[in-house]
Amino acid sequence: MSDAELVLRSTRVITPEGTRAASVAVAAGTITAVLPYDAPVPETARLEDLGDHVLLPGLVDTHVHVNDPGRTEWEGFWTATRAAAAGGITTLVDMPLNSLPPTTTVAHLRTKQQVAADKAHIDVGFWGGALPDNVKDLRPLHEAGVFGFKAFLSPSGVDEFPHLEREPLARAMAEIAAFDGLLIVHAEDPHRLASAPQQPGPRYADFLASRPRDAEDTAIGLLIREAKARHARVHILHLSSSDALPMIAEARAQGVRVTVETCPHYLTLTAEEVPDGASEFKCCPPIREAANQDLLWQALADGTIDCVVTDHSPSTADLKTDDFATAWGGISGLQLSLAAVWTEARGRGHGLEDVVRWMSTRTSELVGLDDRKGAIAAGRDADFAVLAPDETFTVDPAALQHRNHVTAYAGRTLHGVVKSTWLRGQRIVADGEFTEPKGRLLTRTD
Repeated sequence: MSDAELVLRSTRVITPEGTRAASVAVAAGTITAVLPYDAPVPETARLEDLGDHVLLPGLVDTHVHVNDPGRTEWEGFWTATRAAAAGGITTLVDMPLNSLPPTTTVAHLRTKQQVAADKAHIDVGFWGGALPDNVKDLRPLHEAGVFGFKAFLSPSGVDEFPHLEREPLARAMAEIAAFDGLLIVHAEDPHRLASAPQQPGPRYADFLASRPRDAEDTAIGLLIREAKARHARVHILHLSSSDALPMIAEARAQGVRVTVETCPHYLTLTAEEVPDGASEFKCCPPIREAANQDLLWQALADGTIDCVVTDHSPSTADLKTDDFATAWGGISGLQLSLAAVWTEARGRGHGLEDVVRWMSTRTSELVGLDDRKGAIAAGRDADFAVLAPDETFTVDPAALQHRNHVTAYAGRTLHGVVKSTWLRGQRIVADGEFTEPKGRLLTRTD
């Protein structure tokens, strides 16, 4: 490590080979070596002794709605990336909605990048959008560096991002498959949703009945068939229905290129505990029952579900009315995702190595950043989170960095306090104190 500028030493470093005491050498923002704990430190290097705090790779969250520009009062790059950094996330990939304009053309992508450039506290990449009328824009967006394309199979909730019926889906998938791109999909069938009982009001049970598991299962079945026919790469977003797991496992066994994510709120919150009128718990697909949650955890353990991402989808407080039918649907959890997942994981017998695999390694692989992100290994970016895994805190919404202090986790006591977060060898937040923005804008072609 003769060229090291920085050495981070901990008795617990999570590496691809396991957790061990180690010294991690950093030069020019890159990990140059992972060495024995007591390796001598060059005189030219600064030593950061982390004691028994856990050093883990910075998390990579591939499902975040930043909403900037256009709906910046809901969230923005400055607040979103600060919240992410405070929670140990060092890379996020921004969804093509709910910003105005949506990221559906190269010109719109450039607008988004220009807005984000000087506000990003962490590294930021972008998804493109697949709409009924923008097939011609998909390849140019791919060449401009988006990491893939988001589509809805049911109404998205915003008029400027219409969903794909079966034929437009087939056209978009065929075009994306032609350049081996990635299609990521909100999978709920609109016809099943339309036939479900629709009862407005504050009762969570009524809202849950309006978004049945069958709507997810039907849409996922369609995606699998279309992907198999075109040998396309398809990623299922925010899976909440455990009923779909057997068909996903079968499709993979048949060689269908399908991957799956779920979210902290599906893994840590249950329908049984949602109070009536508490629309901070509303999201689509919805938070389901405890028995369903158990099966999602089992699928994470056996690899049927690949990764865990936030689907951070905030809004202003006034949109979170007590009527579940009309309230904005989205969970704000960007800053809390690591602690929420770790709290539940530890109680189910999982270790931090599992959490790192779900929230950093596999998300990096999903978007093709696994040569730079997602692991503490030589040649990767020196992105780290320093975690006190046994310390607890109680969620105070007013203390969060999110622009709007509305969260379903309010009042919950969580394990895992992020002591500091590092981006390319520079500490960007420690004990609530932030540096100036140091994030870079990432593209698939970098």
